[in-house]
Amino acid sequence: MALNPPIQNWSGQVVWLIGASSGIGRATATRLHALGAKVVVSARNQAALDRFVEQHPGSQALPLDVTDLNNVRQAARRLQDDHGRLDLVLYCAGHYKAMRASEWDLGEMQRHLDINYAGALRVLDCVMPTLIRQGHGHLSLVASVAGYRGLPNALAYGPTKAALQHLAEILYLDLRPLGLGVSVVNPGFVATPLTADNTFEMPALLTPEQAADHIVSAWGKGRFDIHFPKRFTLWLKLMRLLPFGLYFPAVRRTTGT
Repeated sequence: MALNPPIQNWSGQVVWLIGASSGIGRATATRLHALGAKVVVSARNQAALDRFVEQHPGSQALPLDVTDLNNVRQAARRLQDDHGRLDLVLYCAGHYKAMRASEWDLGEMQRHLDINYAGALRVLDCVMPTLIRQGHGHLSLVASVAGYRGLPNALAYGPTKAALQHLAEILYLDLRPLGLGVSVVNPGFVATPLTADNTFEMPALLTPEQAADHIVSAWGKGRFDIHFPKRFTLWLKLMRLLPFGLYFPAVRRTTGT
């Protein structure tokens, strides 16, 4: 069911991908560039952004630290000055470190919050007035299936992704009547620098390019809830329905914790 205006013609569309130096963000930027979009890539890694621009003529590098509000404001202002409009913003910046309660680290907890959630708020603060004034455009937040319910090793990461999911739902309710599209992306395991240090088995592991194909296809169908691969994510969605008395034992049996 299409809950958003489907985006099927990317030619000339101005798209800003934040967190595009590697992984899902970079692969999605590559896919949209191939489809004719005017791609603007942002991240802290200037060298990685420059390599992307070299390999994708016509794209633009816009270095950005999502933890710095003034930096985000300057980047958004420059993008507006250069292009005059925004058609899609993808927030894909993220930080992940596996953590259990026995390894509690307040600094890491706050770092996850600052990049994964507060960073998205800073970007929204800078782009929402433009999008609302335009009366068209699309906001997409990359969360994770780790935000569906509590999981081992996701003590710092999972709550920030759950917050993004909740935020996206409310944004949809508020912004869709104003002509804007909103989507939330909930990937399963994807082989990126964020997951490279995982020591546990990652079922149904996808490449970043496969993830990008899922995302762009879902935007073309007007989807709000973009989750993949379904052979993995549908099981996790079903587990959301379990009462705690069944859910906790099921997680322990599955993960061996």
